[in-house]
Amino acid sequence: MFERTTLADGPRVITAQLPAARSVSIAAYVPAGSRLEAPEQVGMAHFLEHLTFKGTAAYPSTRALSEAIEGVGGSFNAATDREATVYWVRVPRRETERAMTVLGELICRPALDPGEIDRERAVIIEEIRGYLDDPGEMAQILFQQAMFGANALGREICGEESDVRSLPAAGIRAFWQATYRPANTVVALAGDFAHAAAVELTARTFGRGNGAIHRFDPAPALPAGERVLTGRRDTTQAQLVVGVPALPRDHPDAWALSVLNAILGDGMSSRLFLSLVDRDALAYDVSSGVVEYADAGALQVSAGVDPGRVGSALDAILHELRFLRDDAVGEDELAKAKAYLSGGLELRMEETRHLASWIGGQEAMHDRVLTLDEALGEVERVTAADLSRIAGSLFREHLLRLAVVAPARSLRGLDRHLKLSA
Repeated sequence: MFERTTLADGPRVITAQLPAARSVSIAAYVPAGSRLEAPEQVGMAHFLEHLTFKGTAAYPSTRALSEAIEGVGGSFNAATDREATVYWVRVPRRETERAMTVLGELICRPALDPGEIDRERAVIIEEIRGYLDDPGEMAQILFQQAMFGANALGREICGEESDVRSLPAAGIRAFWQATYRPANTVVALAGDFAHAAAVELTARTFGRGNGAIHRFDPAPALPAGERVLTGRRDTTQAQLVVGVPALPRDHPDAWALSVLNAILGDGMSSRLFLSLVDRDALAYDVSSGVVEYADAGALQVSAGVDPGRVGSALDAILHELRFLRDDAVGEDELAKAKAYLSGGLELRMEETRHLASWIGGQEAMHDRVLTLDEALGEVERVTAADLSRIAGSLFREHLLRLAVVAPARSLRGLDRHLKLSA
């Protein structure tokens, strides 16, 4: 499914060939997430990602960069997470060299112009304000604080307005010099393109340059924050997030947790959707998801509900957690969850962008890279006993953390609902 080459003082290159695919997607992972930031650097990784798109040595403006890719029908973007920043480009196959050149420019040769740094502060501040004005986003921010505490895992990746205003231009450039090294980068390509050609193209466009992989502080014992965090908003819908600490990224039970999450709240056939939305009309939307870091994780449930029914919705969610913990999953339901996960993986692997993210994300962030067949085998090996063991370990009352954003009248007495006893 994939080939891998490590260039001397250069990127690790991993490719997956899709014969007859008309598109090529490239994802480049840099180990420069917000978790690397010292207290005086909060928001720097995200700020740097923004700045790379303001111009590079070969493309001196945002317009020049965008026209280079969008002018041939392609698309590109980037995202900063807590443990990495990823840049991606998708273009017609004939434009592969152009796509790799743009990525090499963004990562290895950004201009980082001081004037652009000052102008971009206002843009990022508006982005932060947009998150805070969105009740769903605000609930997620509060939940991260409740689960992970007052540290790099618990704070918002963008930082706060005061952080963005105080970041020095020299500090941003130093952060780039320390982390955006070619030898620190993983470049993943998916499409009908030979591995040897991809290696040669990466070497030519990214160049060489070594650098130390910086380490972040270990995660605290979880949960690390307050049991309940609330945000008062005069909205017509309340947003809630409730969850428990879960598993780190490469834990042996990570695939079993994925199956458990599928049963609980991933999709319209999940228990949470069928009970809260389809049967009891307590929510318009409800879902569960897994957050994974190198040494920590969480399983969380998110829902938008009527402000007058927050307590009822929370009771119903916790009932499903308790039911999943105390009653073994039947073979039919287990088989359906496995088919849901396996089928989704197979469908995504036929699209070059998902395939590039799959191989690149594993190479950059995981202990090993799985082929699709190996991943399907991991899903198939999960048993009902595995799910009972994991649910019994995770779904414990003292581990629960809750965040709610709603009108003031809906925020009273929430703590008494946080129980997993019958």
